[in-house]
Amino acid sequence: MIIDFDVHHGNGTQEIFYEDSSVFYFSTHEYPAYPGTGSFDERGSGEGEGFTHNFAMRAYSGDDDILPIYEDDLLLDIEEFNPDIVLVSAGYDLHRADPLAQLQVSTEGIRKIVEAIMHSCDVPKIFMLEGGYNLDALGESVAETLDAMLSAEN
Repeated sequence: MIIDFDVHHGNGTQEIFYEDSSVFYFSTHEYPAYPGTGSFDERGSGEGEGFTHNFAMRAYSGDDDILPIYEDDLLLDIEEFNPDIVLVSAGYDLHRADPLAQLQVSTEGIRKIVEAIMHSCDVPKIFMLEGGYNLDALGESVAETLDAMLSAEN
């Protein structure tokens, strides 16, 4: 399973697995920001139909908008798909201090997203650093992510 919380939709990742039922792609992103893909009705095709789940967020969406997606919808998708590994595209440009886009997720909101992912299932999880263009917000977000990951181990 691939979980993507970058402010931009992972159109390349989605395209690679769009017709593949062995990988579930789950994404929250600002829409219709660049690249303009990732609408809710993009759900996969052929054998991959139903294995793509996009949550297109409006500009200025914040913690109250995004957290239920990770605390509720993600859990349902994970329960149904039952992954054996989770890869996370961790793009911190969703932070409210980031100059590149208009999502308004706080540092604490990012931590809660990571906590929800960490507690979602008992399989290995790998986080890959992606966007983040305000260095202070990026540093805070990465530190909170690492702390949430380490806290989940205990």
